[in-house]
Amino acid sequence: MTTDAEIARAAVLRPIAEIGARAGLPADALYRYGPYKAKVSFDAQEALPERRGRLVLVTAISPTPAGEGKTTTTIGLGDALNRIGRRTIICLREPSLGPCFGLKGGANGGGRAQVVPQDEINLHLTGDFHALTAANNLLAAMIDNQVYWGNPLGLDPSRVTWRRALDMNDRALRDVVVGLGGNGAVRQDGFDLTVASETMAVFCLAASLGDLHERLGRMVIGQDFARADVRADAVKATGAMTALLRDAFQPNLVQTIDGSPALVHGGPFANIAHGCNSVVATDLGLRLADYVVTEAGFGADLGAEKFFDIKCRAAGLSPAVAVVVATVRALKMHGGVAKPDLGAPDAAAVRRGAANLRRHVENVRKFGVPVVVAINHFTADTEAELAEVFACCADLGVGAHLCRHWAEGGAGAADLAEAVAALADGGTARFAPLYPDALPLADKIDTVAREIYRADGVALSPTAVRKLARFEAAGHGHLPVCMAKTPYSFSADPAALGAPSGFTLPVRDVRLSAGAGFVVALCGDIVTMPGLPRRPAAETIHVDASGVIQGLF
Repeated sequence: MTTDAEIARAAVLRPIAEIGARAGLPADALYRYGPYKAKVSFDAQEALPERRGRLVLVTAISPTPAGEGKTTTTIGLGDALNRIGRRTIICLREPSLGPCFGLKGGANGGGRAQVVPQDEINLHLTGDFHALTAANNLLAAMIDNQVYWGNPLGLDPSRVTWRRALDMNDRALRDVVVGLGGNGAVRQDGFDLTVASETMAVFCLAASLGDLHERLGRMVIGQDFARADVRADAVKATGAMTALLRDAFQPNLVQTIDGSPALVHGGPFANIAHGCNSVVATDLGLRLADYVVTEAGFGADLGAEKFFDIKCRAAGLSPAVAVVVATVRALKMHGGVAKPDLGAPDAAAVRRGAANLRRHVENVRKFGVPVVVAINHFTADTEAELAEVFACCADLGVGAHLCRHWAEGGAGAADLAEAVAALADGGTARFAPLYPDALPLADKIDTVAREIYRADGVALSPTAVRKLARFEAAGHGHLPVCMAKTPYSFSADPAALGAPSGFTLPVRDVRLSAGAGFVVALCGDIVTMPGLPRRPAAETIHVDASGVIQGLF
């Protein structure tokens, strides 16, 4: 069978100016990074009319090693909407180098539903993540530097909360000691993956360059000896950080294999961050197109919940429709089938696993957004297995559409596109976040755990209780919460597949992200700096004699 990489390399790419024209952007609006990718200038963005497009969110069931294809479906749906005459732009996150070289590999879709150029998108694109890493670590360096030179801010080194960042899975850097050898105050520190950093979250939630500067300045970096919060602007790093991020803050324009415009910008993880592409890219798409198709990472319990409760709340977005992606293979795994046995037909396992799909659909509906289900087709799917998925959706009263965009591109998702357009145009969405701003932080965490995960309650550690009280006393009680937990289960146990309930969600710690505008709740054993697997993808990635990168997919 032809691989994703082979399909991507065989694609005939259009000059990026042609893709810009399809999106409604003149050639002088684009800063080109080679022939097939560009950034959209600030001047071009400011000259556009107000938002006019309808926003479509693509989310999914809980992920499994069997694969769901959320990004592939997002791209296929965008291509399909363009094919049926609906002016559409796709908005995606940039892939992180961590999973590219770790377990997952590349992240630009699959088959005929990919954004290209494949290798460039997966590895560096236009250098945004390098700029974010540099800005994050500049602040870290300036924090330690002011302590070294007499500590005029009175910052307590033992209460510095700002962490360094790296866009590479490296478990050895989770906890480190800095300042050894007489090079400053010796203290415990650590690294987060760049996509889990508050710098990334600020970058993706800022509405403008001025907003970016302001958000960076209000990030809390620690406490002084009087136990008062110290912010980044006190270290006088904000201007330099903004300078490092200025060019990166302009959205990146690329294309799909079918030639649809795609804005690929920002990349926070959804299990440890808020999991959505940048607000400025989404806003740009809504100003240019009639429809914007975007995705939120991992399952709807994480990505979609944060999209609704964090991104939409912050940016004043109102989604018109949501698509929940499922596959027969993944539902079998949720029904108890091991990955090596997925090739054997098992309609009963699909029926059991459909409980996971049912819960995600029910959860999305709690936000007042109409739902449609996309069944991402695999050739081994049987009619009996597919019938179980359709029966589940019929019982829920939602439309379900079998999609073949991997093999056929946009043509394979035409039925889904027609259904999505009809729902979006129908204006039936009555979007509202899950909880109000005024709810106490602990109650917000409890609400997500009970309403979305179906837990019986939350077990907050003493550390978490103390910190939440301090955050509220400092005036941060109005912020939404960003749940950090395993993506593989509704619970904090990654082995609890399907639709577990009746459990208690353990919250071991919380972190304040005052610049981003949320409070992170760390659940169970979740870490913010993943490690490499026993056999990382990096082992098989190489450059062949003709200079072509092999093994990324």
